[in-house]
Amino acid sequence: MIKEIEIVRPDDWHLHLRDKDLLPFTVNETAKSFARAIIMPNLVPPITRLIDAENYKHRIMKALKPNLSFIPLMTLYLTEETDPEEVKQGYKSGQISAVKLYPAGATTNSQSGVRNYEKIKPVLEIMAEVGCPLCIHGEVTDSNIDIFDREKVFIDTVLDKIRTDNPALKVIMEHITTKEAVDYIFAENENLAATVTTHHLSLNRNDLLSGGIRPHFYCLPVVKREVHRLALLKAAISGSPKFFLGTDSAPHLDHDKESSCGCAGCFTAPNTLEILAHIFEEQKALNKLELFTSISGAKFYGKNINTDKIRIVKKDEPTLFPKKINTPSGEITIFSPNFETKWQVQV
Repeated sequence: MIKEIEIVRPDDWHLHLRDKDLLPFTVNETAKSFARAIIMPNLVPPITRLIDAENYKHRIMKALKPNLSFIPLMTLYLTEETDPEEVKQGYKSGQISAVKLYPAGATTNSQSGVRNYEKIKPVLEIMAEVGCPLCIHGEVTDSNIDIFDREKVFIDTVLDKIRTDNPALKVIMEHITTKEAVDYIFAENENLAATVTTHHLSLNRNDLLSGGIRPHFYCLPVVKREVHRLALLKAAISGSPKFFLGTDSAPHLDHDKESSCGCAGCFTAPNTLEILAHIFEEQKALNKLELFTSISGAKFYGKNINTDKIRIVKKDEPTLFPKKINTPSGEITIFSPNFETKWQVQV
């Protein structure tokens, strides 16, 4: 029985750090285990300009504890007014590592996102030209489309056209949740990849809804049937370079989650690697964990593989994680799936 594994220090290719009072807590929880992360730009107001990205990066680094090492990889929030030349300048200078497309109204702070996809064509063309990746929240927002079908419809009606019009564009379909997405990504060329989250590997919609609504399991895209979770699991442990970890760790204050209109998001940064070690061990795929967490994403983004390593050790007793973190603005619940793990990162 394997009791210890050593892997290249992981990266998180989809992360929400928030801002202000929350930032010192969120960035340091991630930096304990992760070397780099793609930072989501959906603040209020959103990060739409290079100067916004530079200022946000400065705030992130200021909040980082001096004994921790972490590189935030900044992104711009794509709007219908985004300047293609600014994107080109930002990517070529290294100020940004990607651009994020939110369909307007799809998720938290996405009101400034895209409604008319024709208006972003010039930006996508420039991105394809310079090699800048496009990160996509892949859901339609038509109220006539069932929430459980929005990812599939997005692939058929939006994503496929974007990729057909821009075959050289590197696209990451973020936090995929369906078998249809897995099948689509496996079938397409090397310019298409996907991130998979810790919580979507851990949960199905019974976990969210059976026996009562569990607000700390609520996320967008919403968790789906077990057949879809199993498809995600198969993709994650496959060793395919097209699938890699993006936690979509998205902290919300408890009073915003536990309300009559609760916020979407799971705060998984503090215990993602322990949960994943348990999941991969159950599938007899611990030898694929490093590819998923540390190798495939870096290669797709054209980044160097990290040189340092971390150890994850299996104890005899279940690992006990804090249930919450306390911030000046209130408590945040740490994600806890419906199973225990005996794995623990050695800090």
